Amino acid sequence: MNVNQQPHMASPYGPSQPGYQGYPQAPHGGQHMAGGYPGQYPPYNGPTSAYQPGAPVPGPMCAPPTSGAPPISAPQAYGQYGGGQALNGPPPSAAPTQRPPVSQPYTPAPMNLSTPQSSYSQPFAGPPTSMQQMTNQMAGMQVGPAPPAGTAPGYAMPPNSQPPVSGTYTSTASHPSFPPTSIASPHPAAGDGVPPGPPQSYYGGPPHAQQPFPTSSAPPPAFSTASATPPAAAAPAPAVSQASQAFPGGPPHAQPQPPPQQQQQLPPFSAAGPTPPQQTPFSSGAPQAAPHPASQHLYGGPPPPQGAPQQQQQAGFPRPSPPTSQPSSSTTAAATTNSGFPGGPPQSSHPYPGVTMPQQQHSPFHSAPQLSGPLPPPPAAGGFPPQGSAPGMQGPPLQHPSMSGPPMSQANHVAPGSTQPGMPPPMGPATGGMPGPPTQPGMQGYPPQQNGAFGQMRAPQPGYPGPYPGQHPGQHPGQQNFGAPPQAPASAPPAQKRLDPDSIPSPIQVIEDDRVNKSTEPFTTGVRGQAPPLVTTNFQVKDQGNASPRFVRCTAYNVPCTSDMAKQSQVPLAAIIKPLATLPPDETPPYIVDHGESGPIRCNRCKAYMCPYMQFIEGGRRFQCGFCSCVTEVPPNYFQHLDHTGKRVDCYDRPELSMGSYEFLATVDYCKNNKLPQPPAFIFLIDVSYNAVRSGMVGIVCQELKTLLDYLPRENPDVPSAVRVGFVTYNKVLHFYNVKASLAQPQMMVVSDVADMFVPLLDGFLVNVNESRVVIESLLDQIPEMFADTRETETVFGPVIQAGLEALKAADCAGKLFVFHTSLPIAEAPGKLKNREDKKQVGTDKEKALFQPQVSFYSNLAKECVAQGCCVDLFLFPNQYVDVATLGVVPTSTGGSIYKYTYFQAQSDQERFLHDLRRDVQKPMGFDAVMRVRTSTGIRATDFFGSFYMSNTTDVELAGLDCDKTITVEFRHDDKLSEDTGALMQCAVLYTSCCGQRRLRVHNMAVNCCAQLADLYRNCETDTIINFFAKYAYRSMLNSPTKNVRDILVNQCAQILACYRKNCASPSSAGQLILPECMKLLPVYLNCVLKSDVLHPAADTSLDDRAYLRQLLSCMDASESHVFFYPRLLPLHKMDTESDALPLAIRNSEERLSKGGLYLLETGLNLFLWVGASAQQELLQNVFGTTAFGQIDPNMTCLPELDNPFSKKLRDIISAFRDQRSRYMKLMVVKQDDKLELIFKHFLVEDKNNSGGASYVDFLCHMHKEIRQLLS
Repeated sequence: MNVNQQPHMASPYGPSQPGYQGYPQAPHGGQHMAGGYPGQYPPYNGPTSAYQPGAPVPGPMCAPPTSGAPPISAPQAYGQYGGGQALNGPPPSAAPTQRPPVSQPYTPAPMNLSTPQSSYSQPFAGPPTSMQQMTNQMAGMQVGPAPPAGTAPGYAMPPNSQPPVSGTYTSTASHPSFPPTSIASPHPAAGDGVPPGPPQSYYGGPPHAQQPFPTSSAPPPAFSTASATPPAAAAPAPAVSQASQAFPGGPPHAQPQPPPQQQQQLPPFSAAGPTPPQQTPFSSGAPQAAPHPASQHLYGGPPPPQGAPQQQQQAGFPRPSPPTSQPSSSTTAAATTNSGFPGGPPQSSHPYPGVTMPQQQHSPFHSAPQLSGPLPPPPAAGGFPPQGSAPGMQGPPLQHPSMSGPPMSQANHVAPGSTQPGMPPPMGPATGGMPGPPTQPGMQGYPPQQNGAFGQMRAPQPGYPGPYPGQHPGQHPGQQNFGAPPQAPASAPPAQKRLDPDSIPSPIQVIEDDRVNKSTEPFTTGVRGQAPPLVTTNFQVKDQGNASPRFVRCTAYNVPCTSDMAKQSQVPLAAIIKPLATLPPDETPPYIVDHGESGPIRCNRCKAYMCPYMQFIEGGRRFQCGFCSCVTEVPPNYFQHLDHTGKRVDCYDRPELSMGSYEFLATVDYCKNNKLPQPPAFIFLIDVSYNAVRSGMVGIVCQELKTLLDYLPRENPDVPSAVRVGFVTYNKVLHFYNVKASLAQPQMMVVSDVADMFVPLLDGFLVNVNESRVVIESLLDQIPEMFADTRETETVFGPVIQAGLEALKAADCAGKLFVFHTSLPIAEAPGKLKNREDKKQVGTDKEKALFQPQVSFYSNLAKECVAQGCCVDLFLFPNQYVDVATLGVVPTSTGGSIYKYTYFQAQSDQERFLHDLRRDVQKPMGFDAVMRVRTSTGIRATDFFGSFYMSNTTDVELAGLDCDKTITVEFRHDDKLSEDTGALMQCAVLYTSCCGQRRLRVHNMAVNCCAQLADLYRNCETDTIINFFAKYAYRSMLNSPTKNVRDILVNQCAQILACYRKNCASPSSAGQLILPECMKLLPVYLNCVLKSDVLHPAADTSLDDRAYLRQLLSCMDASESHVFFYPRLLPLHKMDTESDALPLAIRNSEERLSKGGLYLLETGLNLFLWVGASAQQELLQNVFGTTAFGQIDPNMTCLPELDNPFSKKLRDIISAFRDQRSRYMKLMVVKQDDKLELIFKHFLVEDKNNSGGASYVDFLCHMHKEIRQLLS
């Protein structure tokens, strides 16, 4: 931080507040600060109470160092840099090392308590109390598991055969690194007349697209997972490999750097002190950067003063500029542009000394790499804010591009200094890096690192000239000459580094490792508490006493023994249950057990059903319940002798004694009104208003139903379906049709009194398809003709559902209504709605009302439907707002589904709609269902999520339950659990099958109990946890502002990881971010939930879309929510047409795309085929039948069927993907730089998005800061 700071920022830090207000985005477009450094981070001025900045010196900023290498103090044996020390020389550059295919083993660095440390001691216990301490803490982040080399304390620079080059920074040079990422899309310089971009706010604050991720005190995270996890900075911000990486060789070079573009900022973390206005810290009340007026509605802060003088802007009012994914072409003078601060940077040029962005080196993030090491702090000169180096300027010099990368043993280190292509080169004060005295011996709280481990002073390396200009020979490179005049300007400033995305946990690597390790052997469920393979792995299940993970997945397979332990860890205890899940062909569906008139055997007290957890005693005459320990007599007809182990001799002949899942045939006692049920009925209710007819929907539905009625659900494919059908059309009035087999033509009856709905005919409305086929087909031919010339635009909706319900009541059966509807029901009738869409309420406290139903009518109607077993599926074809939040109440309360086809066009949407309709009609389902979850003593089910209705606290009532629906159950402790017995859960679903048979499906699950937190963290399932968090958050939106919901999620995730760090990880520097092995993807997936359109909508996301996605997610299983939040991205140009294997997926980031490539992105709801502008002609010919990029039709929704192996395999892949999902995914062809590309990029979830969502790197840094705050 500059000692001679120019215009001082008025109270640079506001007090930190609960929750964070927004991720300010990484600066785009290379706006440099006037003083030279890009100001991504504000200077950290310590906690308010301890440090109050004095007035800044009015003079000029220190000039950059002239050039030169770090001081030489002693020979250095090993070329590893000290922790995150920044050099004051020309920007280094390095050739990125190749990322090994799999992660490297992690070996923690040994600690040597006797090694002398630097001269500043920093307790790790509490927050730093002065600027000096803060910056000290900030200096030595390191990523990487390799043991440090022994050396004398001191930061040494890596040896290099080449002398340091000094030269002026030029923005045109290319850098040997990676393609630009869209994570922080570059923005034009603030002053160049580009209109501001879309509002970019994260977490409610007013961040801007080019604002830095607020960090007030934390360096980028160092990472380690497993028992340790990603390394982070010792200082407040997570330093992910701050300089600590060893690069054999290489003085700093003034290699020209690419234009500052998409760098990923580390979050400025405002840990305690006030935050400077220029960045929007994650704290709610600090003075925030004023949002651009256009983005006002998103972030509610005051607009920046218009036409404010340059100096005022420098004090931190960012101006957003439009994001672009291409690197900005040139960044000319450091003084003209400033990164993240319109009109010039805040004068403290490097708020976060020591927060470096490690270069993008290819290093697999391994399960246990650790970053560690305190960063040496910059000194503060009397009363001035400490001088800052450029954000992320830290770190050792990179080796010359010709040098080889870091040793393999350090594969997990983040390469310390290379700038990303497009990173703003820092320019600035004479002491470019982390100025400040070396850290002190014996840091309190953690043993000092041994032998030049991260964060220590290093001896000099051969090949480095003497000390930097203006430095005393023995002075540390980052150390300032207090009181000395500023040094002469240097020719090139140190380069800014960015956190290397390859050094942080990769979802693709984790998915691939699991696939390789767990897809070969069948998963047997006999071992209690065994976590299953990931949802992304194809595996076979053998049921040996616990339910298959296809039916039940738990968040944790080791449950804490006590509620205190559960509260401490904050890991949710929940299960996602999919009772009627379809199984792959190589697995046996649950067996059906018939006990005759006596019915299933149950415990006398808790009514649990017979299962493998019941213990037979007294020679088999009685059994003790595994849930409540009550002893029950065995009925004489069920008696069997025990073998020498105490098991019944017929144990393996009875599914209920040896399997985790099975079905019982229910007796009449389990039926409504004690009488066996009728087969269910399907009623089709078709909107025939003007919009429905004009769009072609009416004709398509009628044509499809003629063939679809042959595929009604049935148990035995050889027997006709027992399901009866009926037909209604409607606009402002309802038309019922008599399709009795004896009629020559169908008869229509109109009910215009919609206020008092009734069914005008009983006989002839619900009919058997085979008997009435001729009449039904005649009707379906006539409907489109009858209403072809309609001019009626208004519709009703409530009476339509009432009509179907009344018909089912009259027939005394359960059933399903298929409603095809187009517009907001504004006609006079019960359930009439008004248009309440109001974009001004989005992001405010009033927003939650928009997700609640407008009127109570539909909630009451849903209750009646559930009582009758009437399930409603809604197909919407809206051209404008239809209030999905209200219309969806009945479907989501009855176990139904909502399908939405906005701007439906017969030509492009017909295929998707018909696939959805066919699957919806044919899929296996149960009717009039009730589900109850029983648990063993000590825990109980307390909360439920999904599409159902509950009239009491224990019974989940579902008018319909199909094979895609899940019910998520949360458990809480009500007593202590025992490690010996574990915890048991039994889910029993009573339902009517499609042939009218009453059945009970039972799923049993036993998990372990643990008294140690480490055991809990060893056996969790991240995909299930994220599924639970998303459902919890989406439901919470009904009662809380979305900002609060996001804050709660981040806080809970931080508590989970902080608890692990505090109680399970081996002691390490506080700057290290440590993640449990099985949760190392929790931050990336959680960020995807936070950025989802529901919680953080883009400007063009409609309220209806958000309500639709909200309701859709409530029933998703973990495999569907996984691809929904983290889409699958395949590089098709790498596909091998000879083998059946898919190409290995790549990470969801724009920097992973190549212009010459062809990529398939699967989101669970859509498929995107992205075509690079430089794709080979042969590739285009094989896929599209044309060699010219310009001739590809971006409107095509299906690929041409070409006679070549590539085309065939690609179409097979698309078909296979669609078969895996419950909804048909429409294919969209996206040409590079085409208008559709914005939509495609929205799903590249590791990048920053246009609506203000943070990139993965930025969010990880933010999480690390939250964890540090909790630990301190």
